[in-house]
Amino acid sequence: MRSSGGFKSERNRHWSGRNYAKWLASIAAPILFLTGILFVSCSQQAGQPNAEKQQPGSADSRAASSNNDEVGSNSATGGSSGNLPLRTLTDIPLTGGTTRLDYQSLDSDNGRLYIAHLGSDLMTVFDVSKQTVAGDVKDLKRVHGVLAVPELHRVYASATGTNELGVVDDRTLQIVARVPAGEYPDGVAYASKANKIYVSDLHGKTDTVIDAKTNQVVTTIALGGGAGNTQYDSVSEHIFVTVHGQNELAEIDPNRDQVIGRYPLPGCSGSHGLNIDSEHHLAFVACEENAKLAVFDLDAKKMTAIHSVGADPDVLAFDKAFGRLYVSAESGIISIFDERGKGLVKIGEGFFAANAHSVAVDQRTHRVYFPLQNVGGKPVLRIALPSDKQL
Repeated sequence: MRSSGGFKSERNRHWSGRNYAKWLASIAAPILFLTGILFVSCSQQAGQPNAEKQQPGSADSRAASSNNDEVGSNSATGGSSGNLPLRTLTDIPLTGGTTRLDYQSLDSDNGRLYIAHLGSDLMTVFDVSKQTVAGDVKDLKRVHGVLAVPELHRVYASATGTNELGVVDDRTLQIVARVPAGEYPDGVAYASKANKIYVSDLHGKTDTVIDAKTNQVVTTIALGGGAGNTQYDSVSEHIFVTVHGQNELAEIDPNRDQVIGRYPLPGCSGSHGLNIDSEHHLAFVACEENAKLAVFDLDAKKMTAIHSVGADPDVLAFDKAFGRLYVSAESGIISIFDERGKGLVKIGEGFFAANAHSVAVDQRTHRVYFPLQNVGGKPVLRIALPSDKQL
């Protein structure tokens, strides 16, 4: 026995045509209304297919950019870089594996770029004129810092795998000396007048001082915190070092090899990267723990400004002629500033490429170099130019 409410009940089975027409009319309006809502909703979603997945600047959009960056080696060639005033020229394949790359040093006069390929235990020598790899210096375990000193025909490379400084002859690309350099050698600077090399020792919390003539350790200078990057100021002829934990900038007199000043960097957590514009008496400090960039006045001996940058900032590069500072970050975000007086103005910031944490600039050609560890299954050197300048 069927329910009296069933569509095919005895009563319903014998509906008249008139009653059937009334029933159709009663349900037609709701069906049309619901159909209209569904159509509008689908149309809006079709017009915005990625609205939720890839909001500009979101973590997902950066991940998508990273994945695209690894698909093809020339995907960015000839293209602009989002909100950055940079135009990518080319990607040049590098030797070694798809492993971490670190600091660079550019000898503009001789047209050579030295690149620390940390994960492959080698230093790559790149000919910037021919745009080809000129050679590799191998057996530099976990090479971090690199510094070319053309007047000495030397390239210095800190190797944390063996806790030493490798001294390389730039004419033969042979390692001519290995010098003990603390517990975790990192940044390298050359005090030209004193003819000494200063090497940051992150774990040892010192700077190791090495005689550039004899390749012998002269002394170690206690810093009271992990040594970040070490740089030379050609005007004061002093060495400056960022100090981890203390969030300060230390000043060393090479004549005495003593710290003669410690300057606080308020609002800067994890002071690490360092670059100096000696001509305008400014120092720039990357604060890796809170994504900030500190501006320090070398005359007034105090921090004068702090700016936001990409997460986990690392290496800085400064174009002297253009007065332009590049801040590269582990997050792949590049921040670009122009000097205005004794300060900085941010002119661009955005995701550039996965692992784009190292940057170097050629003072002659203004080309900007980014070594990338994995683009299309191989390491490459991405070369870019400012897109807002007449060259």
